[in-house]
Amino acid sequence: MSFFRPSLGAVAVMLLSASPYLFAKEASNIFAISDDQMRALGIELVELKRQPDTVGTRFPAQVILPPQQEQVVSAPVAGLVSQIFVQENQRVAVGAPLVVLSSPQLGEQQLALVQAANRLRLVKATATRERALFNEGIIPQRRVDEAESAQRDAEAVLNQAQAMLTLSGVSKAELRRMTEKGVVSNELTVTAKTSATVTGLNAKLGQRVVAADPLLQLAKLDTLWLDVQIPSGEASRWTAGHKLHIAGGAEGTVLSVSPLTGNGQTAHVRAKVTSGATALRLGDFVQVELPVPTGSAWDIPIAAIARQGQQVVVFVRDKGNFNAIPIQVVASAGQRAKVSGTLKAGDRIAATSVIALKAAWQGVGGAEEE
Repeated sequence: MSFFRPSLGAVAVMLLSASPYLFAKEASNIFAISDDQMRALGIELVELKRQPDTVGTRFPAQVILPPQQEQVVSAPVAGLVSQIFVQENQRVAVGAPLVVLSSPQLGEQQLALVQAANRLRLVKATATRERALFNEGIIPQRRVDEAESAQRDAEAVLNQAQAMLTLSGVSKAELRRMTEKGVVSNELTVTAKTSATVTGLNAKLGQRVVAADPLLQLAKLDTLWLDVQIPSGEASRWTAGHKLHIAGGAEGTVLSVSPLTGNGQTAHVRAKVTSGATALRLGDFVQVELPVPTGSAWDIPIAAIARQGQQVVVFVRDKGNFNAIPIQVVASAGQRAKVSGTLKAGDRIAATSVIALKAAWQGVGGAEEE
């Protein structure tokens, strides 16, 4: 069985055709609707507000460090962690002690250095004596050449021993003390090479480590970057040098945009925080916005838009009439849309029952069959 139920457009036409205030102008998009008819149809108005100069869509980002701002402090030699002087989030200055390692390997390296220094002193004295004897005509030139060759060999061995200890973190002052006094120690104090903040602590007291094991991480937090994830379709809008707004009041600048698209159809953007970095913490997830000029775009409810073929309009209320104003939809997201057209701040547009206004505008009605 079928029956007819009047559509909202049909109700609109019946109400409007019974009113002496309704008139249609074929050459105009203006048509009359009384306040009583608006209430009967449930038409609500929204007022257009002045738009900011720029708008933008927000995207998620994570606060990261530039590669050159982060440092892993590794064990220079195998040994036992005997002391730890720092804790996470502690700021350290250049030369501050971090960790003490007890290492037999270090003792062997120092012993090799002392032996090489003693050997060099001996061959130097021998070379000096041989040159003096040669000058007196007592020995041949061959003996001088042999002594000088032995001196060069001893110098090379000493340089190698010093280089090994330097790589192990021994300072030049300590090297001089070892070579001059022959003092050997199995303990090595690992120090900070730059002023930074301890962001991670891997070492524990009593832990045995091998060479190159990570002991802790240091970071210079005066410069922060952002890793921004954006839809791949938005990547063309993001170019190096563009300014960013960061939630919380910070600002940034785009450094680069990845040319590759990830599995989630996203592109990665690297940006530098240029102001407000003190309000951000490493690892934070924040929202960033790339501002774009709005021009003449207006933010309106998507329900306020009516379509007739290729024409898109909104209905503007003006002195008892509605005016169907042609617009262009610039962008839409969710229940909002950005549109452009001959609109101005203060215009009141219909946000509900737009289908009824469309029927009145066209001067037609109908019924829906169920």
